[in-house]
Amino acid sequence: MNKKISVLACAMMAVSLGGCATVINGTNTDYLTTTTPEGALVKFTGGQTCTTPCSLEFKRKSDLRADITLPGHKATYVLIQSKLGGSAFGNILLGGGVGAIVDGSNGASNRLYPRPLIVRLAPEGSSEDAVLLSKDGKVVQTVKQHNDAVRVDVAKTIGPKLAGLEE
Repeated sequence: MNKKISVLACAMMAVSLGGCATVINGTNTDYLTTTTPEGALVKFTGGQTCTTPCSLEFKRKSDLRADITLPGHKATYVLIQSKLGGSAFGNILLGGGVGAIVDGSNGASNRLYPRPLIVRLAPEGSSEDAVLLSKDGKVVQTVKQHNDAVRVDVAKTIGPKLAGLEE
């Protein structure tokens, strides 16, 4: 009987030592990038590149910068922020501190924002600005407004120059 109790106790400890988000979400996420018009070259910090529409895998805990170019359109960049997601609060309420610490340290409870990245590019020579679109195609805000809102926070991890705080 003691052996069964010991095995059960060990199993419960093993489960409680892992974070919920780590188990459910993992530390990486697929990241979809789309532009209107399609066919833009996107270069992410870290060296990954793709042509839109495309999907790459990124660490949930990493802020990023996506530089977007397409001939005939103004070049732009989008700062991608790693933000704490709702699973962190569930961890604290249900699992206590251990799960929150595990998920917090590996970034599993974070989400990349904006996600997916959908950008309507501005034609070269126009007075238009590039805008972020929602999944249903509605304008959320200009890329500049988004970048200005997250710039200081993202600069802490990718550096002030990449975040646009320094020339």
